[in-house]
Amino acid sequence: MKVRLILVGGFLGAGKTTVLREAARRLIGDKQTVGLVSNDQAPDLVDTATLMRSGAEVREVAGSCFCCNFPGFMGAVKSLAQQGAGIILAEPVGSCTDLSATILQPIKDKYPEIDLAPLTVLVDPERVREVLQTKNSLMHENAQYILRLQMLEADRILLNKVDTLSASERMTMLHFLRESFPESSVDAISARTGEGLEAWLADVFSGKKAGSHIVEVDYDRYAEGEAVLGWLNAAIDLESVDGQVEWAKYGFRLMNDLKASFQSRNAEIGHVKLMIESGERECTLNLTRLGGLVAINTEDAFSGTKARCILNARVQISPVELETIVRDAIGGSAKTGVSAAVQSLRCLMPGRPSPTFRYTTIS
Repeated sequence: MKVRLILVGGFLGAGKTTVLREAARRLIGDKQTVGLVSNDQAPDLVDTATLMRSGAEVREVAGSCFCCNFPGFMGAVKSLAQQGAGIILAEPVGSCTDLSATILQPIKDKYPEIDLAPLTVLVDPERVREVLQTKNSLMHENAQYILRLQMLEADRILLNKVDTLSASERMTMLHFLRESFPESSVDAISARTGEGLEAWLADVFSGKKAGSHIVEVDYDRYAEGEAVLGWLNAAIDLESVDGQVEWAKYGFRLMNDLKASFQSRNAEIGHVKLMIESGERECTLNLTRLGGLVAINTEDAFSGTKARCILNARVQISPVELETIVRDAIGGSAKTGVSAAVQSLRCLMPGRPSPTFRYTTIS
């Protein structure tokens, strides 16, 4: 099983899925055979549906994070390798950390034939401002703790979404990250525009060492940092009550209804993702913080009478409240001329992390 395995971590909303999708497209364009592994606490994942549109083979590890289900993760990697994938890109759960100790070191020990790339961690400029520059933040202190640990253990830190920054903001933020995390390489990237993507791919194929850092982790703080989030995945069938529906507009209204409900409760958002598919057409909408704007990714408008929707929400609120908010918003679809039938919905609080392996020394 000779493959190049590239693990890309980062907190919720950092842009991991977009980076992996665009990287996969470029590698496939270069005649490489690529596989992708997504990860979540429950099935019905927008990320999986998004990655499947890259043209690569995709496997989903659902029900636990990679570190708590190491056999499941390696089963996905082996399955892709058996299908001929020479390069595998993997995206762990956004609230997951301690990847060097629980994933990279065990792989180096047990699967030396796997060519591991340096651990990359994406960071969002808004989270950098909040967590590292003491901007007022609604994030729970232990969720902030997870974000800091992710950067401390990274071989490479990528400041994503730099297309949203001025030149001076970019320079200031990169300098701050380099000063704060001197043992990690720090660079800029824009998953949306593609800036920095080729340079990052060249680096992860350069043969540099992977898993160079193991951090001390307070698992009580880590567990609480995850447990403050309600975690919801839902699959919903949509049908017009009368005539054609512009699905992107419908999705935009639904996302803003959800945002308004979270704002009324001052409940910070890790991310809310919505994908609507109708025939061969689809649109994806994202909201990555309470004070942000709903972003929509679609080439053009499309209409229809039926659609399928996948909704993922990670919000700093109890699972019971989160489910009530989502069901109320979906139920309100009738006001816009859409009948919404929930096919599956799971809402939970992540359990305490319990890794399959945890190495204390670098292999």
